[in-house]
This record gives sequence, structure tokens and C-alpha cells, in this order.
Amino acid sequence: MSSEEGAATVGHVEKIATTPDWYAPYRISQAVRAGGFVYVSGQAGFEEDGTTVEGGFLEQGRQAFRNVGRVLEAAGLAFTDVVKVGIFVRDMATNLPHVITLRGEFLAEPYPADTLVEVVSLAQPDWQIEVEVIALDRSTA
Repeated sequence: MSSEEGAATVGHVEKIATTPDWYAPYRISQAVRAGGFVYVSGQAGFEEDGTTVEGGFLEQGRQAFRNVGRVLEAAGLAFTDVVKVGIFVRDMATNLPHVITLRGEFLAEPYPADTLVEVVSLAQPDWQIEVEVIALDRSTA
């Protein structure tokens, strides 16, 4: 694992980053490894170049989950290691069925604990969903 694709250790907290590290300009870690867990920052439906994917909520949601997957992979983990999910949506009433679809596409039994929250806005005005996760780092557990 290269230093760009992997982790830079800071004390007992280890930074996890992909290449490109789309969060570096905002002074946010894509994820950190600490205390036997990997905490993945919220990921939205954007491409590596920062542009929001076209096509609506499901397409943005799939890309958000794929982005989470890339960060997990950089940490040496997968969705099967996820123990907690936080999903933030801009329109709960319309998109709850889509969230359930996304959970089925990316997560499996035993499903992780999950919090679904409706928000007024996200970091970019065209973002409709953001996903964060906590994963168990079995190599340290």
C-alpha cells in the first residue's frame, strides 16, 4: 500500500486517503483509523473530479456508496466490516424507498446499525444524499 493510497500515522490515529484525496483541500480526512475502528467521513454522489453525478437520487446514492467503498478499500476493509451507517438525505418522504434499495445493493446481513436523517442542505446545493460509515478493523480487534 503506497503512502498516497494508504495511511499516514499521526500518534494513535491513522489517516486513510485515496488518490486523488478529494477532501484534502477542505482539511478533512476521508477516514481515520482509531481504537479498532475506521471512521469514514460523509461521501456524496460526486466523481473523482468533484462533479456531481447526473441522473437523480439513486445515481447519486450509488456513487456515494461507491465512494465509501473506495475509502474502505484504502483502509483494507469492505462493506462487510461496516457496523454503523449514517445516511443524510434532502427529501425523506420521496427517497426512503430509494434508501432501502441502496441498503440492499451495498449492505448485507447482518445489516449494520443505521441512522437516516433528513437535512435542509448538504455541502453542495445539488447533492441529494451523503453517506458516512464506521467499520470494524478486524486486524486490530
